[in-house]
Amino acid sequence: MPTIEERPVTSPASVFRAEGLTKTYPMGEFTVHALRGIDLELYAAELVVLLGPSGSGKSTLLNILGGLDVPTSGRVLFHDQEISACDDRTLTAYRRRHIGFVFQFYNLIPSLTARENVALVTEISTRPMAPEDALSLVGLAERMDHFPSQLSGGEQQRVAIARAIAKRPDVLLCDEPTGALDIETGKIVLEAIARANRDLRTTTAVITHNAAIARMADRVISMHDGRIARVESNAAKASPRDLAW
Repeated sequence: MPTIEERPVTSPASVFRAEGLTKTYPMGEFTVHALRGIDLELYAAELVVLLGPSGSGKSTLLNILGGLDVPTSGRVLFHDQEISACDDRTLTAYRRRHIGFVFQFYNLIPSLTARENVALVTEISTRPMAPEDALSLVGLAERMDHFPSQLSGGEQQRVAIARAIAKRPDVLLCDEPTGALDIETGKIVLEAIARANRDLRTTTAVITHNAAIARMADRVISMHDGRIARVESNAAKASPRDLAW
C-alpha cells in the first residue's frame, strides 16, 4: 500500500470525505451498530463540533477519520486517498504525518517536563515546530520546564494540545477535551484549540456532549444513534471566552 502523500491544503478544499460508513461490534448474541451509514465532508481550516450524547457514534467516527479504527463498510478519503483501505503500516505513517489527537485525559509522561513531553513528538515529525513555539501558542511560555505534577489540569491539557500541534498536523481531532475540567479552565483549553485552528489553519474537529461549545464552531454536526441527525453552520462564531454552560 503506498504511503499517504503530503499535499498542500487550500481552503475550502475537502480534507475528508466519508461515504456510507458503518461500524458494528459483535457482543455475544447481539450486534452493536456504532455507525449506521455516515456521509460526511470536512474542509480545510474549518472548526467543526461533533455534538451528541454518549453512544451516538462520535468517538467511533473520529477514530476512523484518525486512522485508529477501520469501518465495517463504506470508505474514508483523505485528499482523495482511501485511508480505509490502508494497511497498519500505512495508517501508522498517516497518523504520524497528518493527524494530531487530543483526548479527555492528558496522557503526559510524569517524569518529563512540558517541553520534553512535546519534544517526544517533534523528534519523530517531518516538519515540526519547536516545542517552545508550540507551548507558547497555547499560553504556556512560562511553564515549559514544569513537570505534569506541577501543572493544573487545564495546563496539562494545553501541553497535550501543544504536543498534538507541534508536528503541524493537517487535522486536529479532539475527543471531549474539556470533559475533565471546570468551566473556566475548559474555556482556556478551548481558546487554545481555537487559536491553533486559526493560526495554523488546521482542520479541527471537537467531540463534545456540551451543546454550549457548538457556538465556537464553523459547523455543528449533531449525531444520534450512529447517524448524522443534522448539520448546521454558525453565521458568526463565538469566542470560547464568551461561552457559558
